[in-house]
Amino acid sequence: MGVFRAATVQMCSGVDPHRNIETMERLVREAAGQGARYVQTPEMTGALQRNRKALDAILREEKDDPVVAAGARLASELRIHLHIGSTAIDRGDGMIANRGYLFSPRGETVVSYDKIHMFDVDLANGESWRESAVYTPGAEAKSVSLPFAELGFAICYDVRFPELFRAQAVEGVEVMSLPAAFTRQTGEAHWHVLLRARAIENGLFVVAAAQAGIHEDGRETYGHSIIIDPWGKVLAEAGSTGETVILADIDTAEVAAARARIPNLRNARSFKLAPRIQAGGGAG
Repeated sequence: MGVFRAATVQMCSGVDPHRNIETMERLVREAAGQGARYVQTPEMTGALQRNRKALDAILREEKDDPVVAAGARLASELRIHLHIGSTAIDRGDGMIANRGYLFSPRGETVVSYDKIHMFDVDLANGESWRESAVYTPGAEAKSVSLPFAELGFAICYDVRFPELFRAQAVEGVEVMSLPAAFTRQTGEAHWHVLLRARAIENGLFVVAAAQAGIHEDGRETYGHSIIIDPWGKVLAEAGSTGETVILADIDTAEVAAARARIPNLRNARSFKLAPRIQAGGGAG
C-alpha cells in the first residue's frame, strides 16, 4: 500500500506506571522526530509487576488507565499511529487483560487486542510463569487497514503459534506486530529464529518492540527489538539492554514480491492426518 517509516521503542519498564509513561513519551517523541508514522512500544509498557497485590494496586479500568490516556494524547499531538504494545487493564471481574492499543493521529482508539496465548511454562533454570492465573486470554485475532499497510496483531508468546500469523497473512496482512517481554533464557534460544520464521513463511514484515534488561520486579528480559522484512532480512535491531528507538523504512510492495517468489500461501493444500502406523517388533 505504500512506503512508511516504522519505529520500535525498547524499554525496561519498572513497577511505577507514571515513570514508565515518562520514558515512553520521551522515546515516542524521539521516534516521531525521526519521521516514524507508526510507533510501537513493548508488551506491558505500563508496568512489569510480578506481585499480584502490588499489581492490583496500580490496575485501572480502560477508561481510567493513564497509559491509555497518554497514548491517545501522544498520537494526537504527534500525528502518528501509536501502538501501545500492551498494558495491564482491569476487566472488572477479578481478572486482567493483557491488552494492546492502536491510536490514530486523531487520538482515537483504532483497535485493541487482547493477547490470546498465555505464557504458562516451567523453564530449565527453575523460572516458572502462569499467566493464565492472572490474565484472561483474548479470543479474537485482529487486523486493521491503515493508510500505508495492512497491520495484524500478536503479543509475545503468540509468536509460537504460527497458525495465528498464517490466518492473518491469508487475509492480506502485510505487517505483523509483536510487542514482547521475552525472558532472557527463551530469547537467547528462540527470539530471532521464531520472528524470522514467521516473516519468511508468511511473506510479511514483522515489527517487534521488546522489554530489555533487569526489571524492578526481578525478572530479566531479552531485548533485541527488531524489524524484519518478508525475506527474513533484519532491517533494524536493538541490543540486549537499554532504552532506545530503532527505525526502518517499510515498503509494502516487498510483501507482494516475496509472495510471488515463494507462493506458499497460494500453494497450501488441505490434508488429513492418517492414523499412526504401529511398527512390528524386530526379527525373531
